[in-house]
Amino acid sequence: MEKLTLEQKQQQFDDFFRIKHPIQASMRELGEDFVLPEPEKLNDAMPYAFRIASEMSALETAALRPLRNLGEHAAELVSFLNHQSRKIDLMMSYVLQQQMAEEHQYRTAAFGGGGLILISDKPVPLQQQCELRLFLEEEACGVFCYGEVIACEKIEDQYHISLFFSRIREEDQELLVRASLHLQTQQLKKRKQAHQNN
Repeated sequence: MEKLTLEQKQQQFDDFFRIKHPIQASMRELGEDFVLPEPEKLNDAMPYAFRIASEMSALETAALRPLRNLGEHAAELVSFLNHQSRKIDLMMSYVLQQQMAEEHQYRTAAFGGGGLILISDKPVPLQQQCELRLFLEEEACGVFCYGEVIACEKIEDQYHISLFFSRIREEDQELLVRASLHLQTQQLKKRKQAHQNN
């Protein structure tokens, strides 16, 4: 696999839409001798709880798809199963959040499909590889991936650390893209509603 320069990583980071929105994140800095797993081995590197959550999501999608073709009669069944699925997603989200050590907890300033910006009390050096665990409360899901620090900017008394996703599963990247666009739609609706109320 070809090595990207810092500028190329920054470009890929910027190619994706990013939304200013706080999500819970866990960042653990990795040692200099750490070697990123090959993309096809990323599943093996994931904590077990994240693998289970991912499998459950895939099973849910596969189970609901055939029901959508049954027409009107299946609508109530699909609705019921969606509610059950949401309860399971919320429970799995709670389990995933328990995987996060207190000393590694952060909030994001922004996130998107190319990476995220974490808010930290201390700087992190450029090119530092990190293990990331992201928790999207709105989607009741978690993402496990690896990121590399491509910028660290001091803003007032905190640091905004930009992390490029150096290893992320394609389906998780798509989930982050969908979540960021979904949140933007919600923000626009709220803004429109507030404008109409004024």
